[in-house]
Amino acid sequence: MQPKVLLTAEQIQRRVKEMGQQISRDYAGKKLMLICVLQNGFVFAADLLRAIDIPVLCQFVQPQRKPIEGDSPRIEIHYGPEFDVKGKEIVLVEGLVQSGQTTEFLLRTLLSWGAASAKLAALVDKQTARRVPLHPDYMGFILEETYIVGYGMGDPDYGRNLPHIQSGLK
Repeated sequence: MQPKVLLTAEQIQRRVKEMGQQISRDYAGKKLMLICVLQNGFVFAADLLRAIDIPVLCQFVQPQRKPIEGDSPRIEIHYGPEFDVKGKEIVLVEGLVQSGQTTEFLLRTLLSWGAASAKLAALVDKQTARRVPLHPDYMGFILEETYIVGYGMGDPDYGRNLPHIQSGLK
């Protein structure tokens, strides 16, 4: 099966610009911090940051799932070092939201660290994969493809450098 282009580079850039303009209006006069979730969000975060025309801080987190030994196997989610979010308006930037479990956990954690607010900007939302009630505040596109690559997302060995988003090879 051949990969199929799902979102062109032009469609993506147009939507990212619109999202940046909306965020700029919503946070005018406030202390805004974008927090990019690596790895799938780095290209989206870079373009979104450039589309925002108000002062903005930028930080990065990279979720790591680590299995825990014991009677009932479970997974812990670890993030990088804490940074100061007290009193700041936070927009969490995700390239792709699927189950929403990690994203929801991170949003709750940011609020517990004293953020004034924590909202979500997602380029791609796979709503049918959702396991928690989570809805992006700023959303690019809804896609239901099982595996996508391009625009910073996908396989570590292939596709992250594509300017568009296409169906993957898995």
